[in-house]
Formats: sequence, C-alpha cells, structure tokens
Amino acid sequence: MSRPAKIWIGVGAGVLLLIYVFGMLLWLSNQPPVLSRSKEKDPLSGYPLKVRLNPVRDRSPERSAEKVLHAMSDGKCRQQLAGWFKDYRWHYAKFVCDSEQQHPIVSWSLFDREEQPPLVILQYHAKRKDGDNTYEENLWITTQQQAAGTWEVTKYGAMY
Repeated sequence: MSRPAKIWIGVGAGVLLLIYVFGMLLWLSNQPPVLSRSKEKDPLSGYPLKVRLNPVRDRSPERSAEKVLHAMSDGKCRQQLAGWFKDYRWHYAKFVCDSEQQHPIVSWSLFDREEQPPLVILQYHAKRKDGDNTYEENLWITTQQQAAGTWEVTKYGAMY
C-alpha cells in the first residue's frame, strides 16, 4: 500500500472518530441529567447502588449546593444560611449550624440527582469528623431555580 493511501485511510478514520464524538455529545446533550439507576438498592437507605450521571448535564444546581457544602466544611454555616435566620427557617438553620459545628464535613461526593421542576434534589455521600474519628453518611440538598435563572439552596438535610 502506498504512503498516500495510508494517509487517506488515517484521515478517514480520524474524520469518522470526530463524527462519532460529536454525535455522542449531541445525543448526550438531549438526555436527562441521570442516565440510569440500578435496580439493586442499598438495603438501609433504599438508594440505588449505581447511578450514571450525564457528563454534559446542567451543573448549575450542583454549583450552588457545592457553595453551601464548602461553607459548611469551612465552618461558615451561619454566614451561608444568614437568610434562613431571617425567615421561618431560623430554628432549622440554628439546628443545622450547631450540628455542623459538632460533626463537620470532611469530604463529599454527589451520587444521585432528582429533578422535580423547579426543584432539584441532590444526594451526597459525606464523610464527617467526630472527634478523632470519621464516619460516612448521606445528606441531601434541595435547590430551587429562581426567576433570574439562578439556583438557590432551599433545604439542607442530614442525619446527625
């Protein structure tokens, strides 16, 4: 086989690969944020054991939740939930901040996401510190899309 033929074969294979990649990205962009959930569930929590998240999903709700989690991790709960202390959620905000101070978050990872427009409920595996020990638990954050298109955390749930 001549050298120009090999070059054309390589170029053709490259073009086919690019078409495949762009086709896959186009297909993924039209899929929901959660691609699949396993039928097997954790016997204690009832959550699916495996969840495949769409890599090209809109991560805006996750970014607002991450902001809250970073604040909790950095010991800035009261600053982050300042708005909650001014409305009907003040008692709940006090409980959350007191509990977060006693059991600070060390790390977390998103494992599931549920869409209930205009709400998105994000579920995380979290590692917490309790004295010299660490333990794992699940927590969830509910975000709500505001009129301006931004996302706001409206609820924070954890089992302390």
